[in-house]
Amino acid sequence: MAFSAIMQKPGFGKLDVLVVDPSPHMAALIGQMLRHLKVRRVDETVTADGASLMLQTHRYGAVMINDTLMPTDGIAMVRALRQASAGLNRDTPVIMMSSAPDADQIARARDAGVTEFLRKPFSAQHIESRLVSILAAPREFIEDKAFVGPDRRRKRATYKGDERRNGN
Repeated sequence: MAFSAIMQKPGFGKLDVLVVDPSPHMAALIGQMLRHLKVRRVDETVTADGASLMLQTHRYGAVMINDTLMPTDGIAMVRALRQASAGLNRDTPVIMMSSAPDADQIARARDAGVTEFLRKPFSAQHIESRLVSILAAPREFIEDKAFVGPDRRRKRATYKGDERRNGN
């Protein structure tokens, strides 16, 4: 493969990001990291209610949301965002942040429609890698009775063998 064939890292100059974190200091720190990465617009809020208002009035390219919010938690907020069929940001990629996630919490976040996950503490480079992943290889948005959100499968492989699914 030629060196020029390698995918270029996308820029963030046209990206608007909403940061939702209950700590004003952490929200501001994450906002500074995003500005350092040359994100066009960064909005910060510390409550789920504030985030809901912002999500109704502006189309974002990504949302970074903490798992612990008030009056609802981050997973419930993402689930509500994905279920709002007329929502302005229904299909916006969501990066969930957490200080101490376990495998169950990460699975619940994924099943609620979270696109990427970041464990705190993290650096600007960690944010950058998640944003690059979202922009360079966007996942198909799935709408089904049981799930609404980005395709949970990351790996695309051709299956060889007998079809075992029921045709119903």
